[in-house]
Amino acid sequence: MKEPISITAISSISPLGIFQDDIWKTYQNDSSLLRIERIENQNAWVGSLTAEGKKEIEILKNTDSKYRNLDKSVLFAIFASRKAIAKAGWTPKDNFGINIGSSRGATELFEKYHQEFLASGKVSTLASPTTTLGNISSWIAHDLQTQGPEISHSITCSTALHSLLNGVAWLQARMADKFLVGGSEAPLTAFTVAQMKALKIYAKNPIADASSKLVQQEIQSSLAERPALSLSTTLKSGSVQASRSLVAEQSRSLVAEQSRSLVAERSRNYPCRALDLQKTQSSMVLGEGAAVACLEKGVPENALAIIEGIGYATELLEHNISISTDAVCFQRSMKMALGNTNLDEIDVIVMHAPGTIKGDISEMNAIDKVFPHKKPFCTTNKWKIGHTFGASGMLSVELAVLMLQHQKVIKVPFVNYNAVPTKITRVLVNAVGFGGNAVSVLLKRKE
Repeated sequence: MKEPISITAISSISPLGIFQDDIWKTYQNDSSLLRIERIENQNAWVGSLTAEGKKEIEILKNTDSKYRNLDKSVLFAIFASRKAIAKAGWTPKDNFGINIGSSRGATELFEKYHQEFLASGKVSTLASPTTTLGNISSWIAHDLQTQGPEISHSITCSTALHSLLNGVAWLQARMADKFLVGGSEAPLTAFTVAQMKALKIYAKNPIADASSKLVQQEIQSSLAERPALSLSTTLKSGSVQASRSLVAEQSRSLVAEQSRSLVAERSRNYPCRALDLQKTQSSMVLGEGAAVACLEKGVPENALAIIEGIGYATELLEHNISISTDAVCFQRSMKMALGNTNLDEIDVIVMHAPGTIKGDISEMNAIDKVFPHKKPFCTTNKWKIGHTFGASGMLSVELAVLMLQHQKVIKVPFVNYNAVPTKITRVLVNAVGFGGNAVSVLLKRKE
């Protein structure tokens, strides 16, 4: 880094809440915030906004008639951006730059307009302007009345951290003094969930998983230990044949009930097993939200954390969603972000860890390669709030900043830790997306 860049404010809206104090308090408990919800024609595990967050978005939507036609991804970003610049003390006269991205963009609106087109062959006048990729940053610039540069991009799940890279580049090039960076995602739609399920990486819900061979084997084993259902209790009601049918029906009902109970018990606490390296099936869950950060040159008095290093890399693809066994892209991005920093000085790594088998293991393998002697404390937040795609990297940065501020790590409750740092000075944050594009950001506590 040519000169230090500081994060002077960070704000978000997610399943964790909307206020930093509440978000930190929510991180203190070991409960997952993921729930099964009805997404049009299917049930799925999701991480949705809190009731308070949803209410605030509805209020925002009704403050301006033009906002009623905007996608949730835009509204989430506007809400978080307003709060962030208020914390940082920025005004429109600062003419700060904006780079807020999204992996999927205006997902809900796009699906809605496409359905209209399939049904009638026509679309609404606002179909194009409200679903373009630049929609988010341009509306934030309109809302905040800044005259600085506005950039939008989509680099899959590493979108938000790429926004941070761009902000750092603009500031170090002295083309701007302040930059608002982050990501927003509203992917809880039937089509998006169906796409993730088609990849065979989504967490199973109790009803869908109850018919699996493994579950059925466990149920049969359980039933074998129970007393057999007797015909004698049913002979008075009719023929032996009818009695047998009744017993068979009772048995099927018992199997079905036990199947649902077993699967529900397994997944009730932690449907997304992010960072569980022993899991036998992928367990990614989608979440919604937005997170933005205010970047400034130097180390001002109100700095929350200092960006000490940035790294990025892309690896060759074997197929559209591939990542190598030891995540070469992560090895390169982490080494670049670390620079000449003593490896023993890295206290925590906030991993990307999406909850998929290969994704979690390959990232951990990369960490083992980069830190061969002493591995830092590793954590993630996707077990708690799900994977928010383009917003996930900045929500990880938020977690890192909170841990630096409060000097306390957040554990993954189903992971066994050998040691826990008592002092946190540096945190490394990782993100990667489809296509093997990895980003790593090294944050340092302000002295």
